[in-house]
Amino acid sequence: MTSHTEAEIATQPECWARAAELAPTHAGALPARGERVAVVGCGTSWFVAQAYAVLRERAGQGETDAFTASELPTGRRYDRVLALTRSGTTSEVTAVLAAVSQSTVVTAVPDSPAAGLAAQVVALQFADEQSVVQTRFPTTLLALLRAHLGEDLARPIEQAGWALQAPLPEPAEQRTFLGQGWAYGVAQEAALKLREAAGAWTEAYPAMEYRHGPIRVTQPGRAVWVFGTAPPGLVEDARRTGGTVVDDDLDPLADLIRVQRLAVALAQAQGEDPDRPRHLTRSVILAPR
Repeated sequence: MTSHTEAEIATQPECWARAAELAPTHAGALPARGERVAVVGCGTSWFVAQAYAVLRERAGQGETDAFTASELPTGRRYDRVLALTRSGTTSEVTAVLAAVSQSTVVTAVPDSPAAGLAAQVVALQFADEQSVVQTRFPTTLLALLRAHLGEDLARPIEQAGWALQAPLPEPAEQRTFLGQGWAYGVAQEAALKLREAAGAWTEAYPAMEYRHGPIRVTQPGRAVWVFGTAPPGLVEDARRTGGTVVDDDLDPLADLIRVQRLAVALAQAQGEDPDRPRHLTRSVILAPR
């Protein structure tokens, strides 16, 4: 029987295409060129925020900072706070929205508490999920934001179709995920997916930091997975450790699909339900103090 997570992973190419089509209709709600923006989220949404912040600045759209919602600095002035939350109920995100005025929330639930607190709402109901571990919502969210920045998503969407059918990498005791620029946020999300779904030993670093300590962990039976373009010499250094290296010419967002599939496969091999990992819930809602 196919899990909810597997079914949701499989719909990503069509979700990304729909997000790209919708991007122009949300232009007034998403950050405008020149705005100073803080992007907040928790868990997966925080990593999406990090990737988007790099992409927005690289596109010359304006200064963009990314924070986990609980660590948004007080006293800084931003033209807009962009909050990312699938459920719209995460306590740290709703606390931020209650404290700021110029805000936009992107969520899968348009009648959620976060939507009620935000000045503007972008709803991606078609990308909502039944599973606890997020897959298609965050990738669709990042596809929307990339399209809003003017990116052509035709190549990532095509590659996503391939990633849904591609063979999975060989088993490994441990995996280190690396990325440069916006791909570092994707690398962190990849590591989180395997930890959430399968309790796997994973780490994530900016690619240039790999030689500054993390390389010590890599050895035969362990793996290094590079998102995007690797710095010169890094792949060769990683291979000299005897570990497996995954380094393919894929858009990082498309490559993330293979990690999502791997997370499901590992969970199932361990006799676990990928839709309901232990200790995790769909949203973290904290009791008021």
